[in-house]
Formats: sequence, structure tokens, C-alpha cells
Amino acid sequence: MLFRLWEAPAVVDDIARVDGYVVVARHDLVRRVLADPGTYRPDNALDAVTPIEVAAMRILVRHGFRLPATLANNGTHSHPVLRAAVAEALHPTRVAVQRAWLTGVVRRRVATLARRLVDGPVDLYADLAADLPLLVLARLVELPTDDVRLVKDFSRAALELFWAPLDGERQKHLAGLVGEYHARLRAFVRTAPGLVARLREQATEDQVIGVLFFLLVAGQETTSQFLTLLLHRLAGEPDLLAGLARGTQGVEDVVEEGLRLVPPIETWRRVAARDTDLDGFEIRAGDSVVMWLAAAGRDKAVFSVPDEFVPGQHGSRRHLAFGAGAHRCLGAHLARMEAAVVVAETAPLLRGVRVVRAPYCPDNLSFRMPDAFVVARTGTGGAPQTR
Repeated sequence: MLFRLWEAPAVVDDIARVDGYVVVARHDLVRRVLADPGTYRPDNALDAVTPIEVAAMRILVRHGFRLPATLANNGTHSHPVLRAAVAEALHPTRVAVQRAWLTGVVRRRVATLARRLVDGPVDLYADLAADLPLLVLARLVELPTDDVRLVKDFSRAALELFWAPLDGERQKHLAGLVGEYHARLRAFVRTAPGLVARLREQATEDQVIGVLFFLLVAGQETTSQFLTLLLHRLAGEPDLLAGLARGTQGVEDVVEEGLRLVPPIETWRRVAARDTDLDGFEIRAGDSVVMWLAAAGRDKAVFSVPDEFVPGQHGSRRHLAFGAGAHRCLGAHLARMEAAVVVAETAPLLRGVRVVRAPYCPDNLSFRMPDAFVVARTGTGGAPQTR
């Protein structure tokens, strides 16, 4: 049940034990956990959901793989220092400078896709959304983009290795991909400029690699996933697309409603540091607490129409797609900007297409990981697929 939570019914228990986890679904309770890092520590945020077997671990060790506490899994004194360096690199004023460049890139891609649609279907994930966040992030923090496909393969492999149910053979394959790229990162951080150079002055080499590891995984992969999920949702909302075309529907409201209703991160984890209770529910020290962010985004006590896509509805911006508290997502402003540009530029294209292949999301505790989103011109042949 915990691996396909986006398919679960909207009506769920506020808090319950499921599959060995304490699952918290109510909005105010999720916020309470996020706001109390002393009781609910972030230490297990990057722990492998499927314990890594010896054979896969040997592959990681051979590549020198180490993942110390840096950002999402860091409850130590080093967290504020590392977080401050990344926050400076992703400051809203620096993000705003990238908007014009990104708009040009997206506009050209959409124009190319419109021409290609004349001849047949196109994949809006592979040909539009997949690498955009990586390209923007690289401009902000000077990350390596010599081989975009290599980075994307690594980031998706990491999301699967640490957050998916796996067998031993799959673990070994993923460990090879993750380990090889981790070794490339180690070579890169020793001479890289920008954010990496600043981090070298304040952190160990392993910590710098850990920061880059998380930026490449969470800082860009989740945004490309969100863009794909949001475009798919909008393809089924003709009235919203018409409103965007007329200028009567605000783009920012559409983005916020997308974050609430189709977040790319369904859950996040904390571990109880001591025996405690949450709204009267007993939690024991060492319990893994799963905060169901997506369910919190459909809390009827917070949102007027919790299960429908209604931009600007009461409570819409109170979603927890970016978390809350000391570990709130540093890239929130960046993700919002990217989504606003993509929605504004792609909405006219979506008005004239139908879905041929909906995004498929594999089993994963926290990440949706859509693999494709194929559309064709309205009225062209071929039966739509709903996989």
C-alpha cells in the first residue's frame, strides 16, 4: 500500500501504523512533525527503503560512495552552514535572472513540438520537461552538464535505489550507475567553481559531494517530474486551458494548485528520537514516521474543494509540497518559476492535443518518477492509452 499512495482513496486515517511505518496524513499533524526536528529527526530521510544487499554495497564501496548527513538527512550543527550556502546560490533574485533565458528555451521547444505534432505523437516528458530543471540549476550553481543523459540516469537510479522496493539484481545494476556517477562528482568537486568552491571552504569533500548528490537528485529530478504531472493534469482541464488563453486564469494559481494536487514527492520520512505521542497516538523511539504530504494537500479541513483542481481556491497555497520548518525545500522559488514558465508557454499547445500515453509512475515510497507523457493532435488516428 505504501508504494503507490497516489492511488489510495482520498479518505484516510489521520494517523495509523501501516507496513511498519507510522503514517501521518492530516495537514496539521504533518506540519507538527516537520516543525519539531528535536522529536522527529531527519536522520532516516535518505535511508534505503529496501536494505542494500552485500553485493550492491560492495559495488558502491568500490566506487568510493559515501553519503554523509548534509541537507535533507542532517540534524547536526553542520546543517545551517551547508543550507545557507545553497540558499545563497538559489536566492530568488538569482532565480529571477534565469526567467527570460528559460522562457526562450521553452518557447523554442514548444514551437518545435507543435511542428512535430503534425506528423505524429510527441513525448512532453522526454522532449520538454526532463532536462529543463537540470539546465537551469547548472546555470545557478555551475553543475556539470557535459552529459545530460548521464546525469538523468544517475538521478533516477538514485531515487529508485534508495526509495523503491527492489530485488538484489536490480540493486546491483542501480548501485553501478549511482557509484560511477558519484566517482565523477568526486573528481568534479576538487576544482569546480561557484557554489562548490564556497562549500570547499566550509565542509569536507564528502559533505560537498553529498550536497551535490542531493541537489542533482532532489533539486532537479523532482521538478521535471512535477512539470510532467502538471502538464498531464492540465491536458484534462480544458476550461483551465481556455482561461489561461484568455488571461482570466492566473498561471501562479495553477502552479500552486498543481503542487497541492499532484506533488512529485508523495511522502517524506522522519525518525522518532524518543517515546512521544501525536494527537494521542503513541509513537515509540526509533519509529519511522512517514508524512503523507499529498494526503495533507487534500485535507478537507484546510482546502475548500480538496479533490478537484480549482486554482485559487481557499487554502490552495497552504500545501506542504515543499515541506516546512528547518528543512523546507530550498528550491521552492526555483521550482515555482520553472513551472510558471512551462505552463504559460505550453498551455496553447495542450489545447489542441489528446493524451496517447499517460505518465506511468513505478512503485516508490516518496517519488512519483513519471516515465513519459505522449500526446498527439486532436483528431489524429490511434487509440489513446491510459497506462
